[in-house]
Amino acid sequence: MPLRRVAIYGGTFDPVHNGHVSVARNVLKLFELDELIFVPASVPPHKRNANITSAFHRFAMLALATELDQRLLISTVELDSPDRPYAVDTVARMQDTSRRLFFLIGADSWAEITTWHEWQKLLRMCDLIVVTRPGYGITESPSRATVIDVRGFEAEAISDLLGGEQPPRVFVTDSVMMDISATRIRAAVQANDPAALAVMVPPPVANYIEKHKLYGN
Repeated sequence: MPLRRVAIYGGTFDPVHNGHVSVARNVLKLFELDELIFVPASVPPHKRNANITSAFHRFAMLALATELDQRLLISTVELDSPDRPYAVDTVARMQDTSRRLFFLIGADSWAEITTWHEWQKLLRMCDLIVVTRPGYGITESPSRATVIDVRGFEAEAISDLLGGEQPPRVFVTDSVMMDISATRIRAAVQANDPAALAVMVPPPVANYIEKHKLYGN
């Protein structure tokens, strides 16, 4: 039987917003994935001094944002092991013989990939999907990673590239269509602007933020 295609989408998700959900759904369609798993970080290594919302609230908002799509799942693998926050560890724990893993990152993270913990090992463990905005350039490939630009490709063309036995590769796609940031979400909350907030996050998430008084300061 063919391996199930599963993507891992890691991040702080503080909070999850429409941009995250849009990317997830676009990647599901383009790469014909069986499921995409959001993996909220406990405390990312590069944000240890940041004021991050509790894992409880971030997980709850992810659950609300994904409840209508059975192929969008959430894993607590990093929340349960805060002492192992690195992507290479997460991929190792989520690998099994029944599925082909993809690790989803943004173009900004790809530009910094050589600063990641054991990044060479990560590139050997699974395929990467690098998501960038249309028209944006992409940095050159580090090491000997094979980078395939599938921007503008339809799902059928990408599926042809995924066939057969291949070593892990890096696929670049332009699935980011919404320019939304946590900073803008916080600004909308602090300005008491529910209309602006409603444009940026799913309605249940907006209600949750209001109910629990998140991002007010």
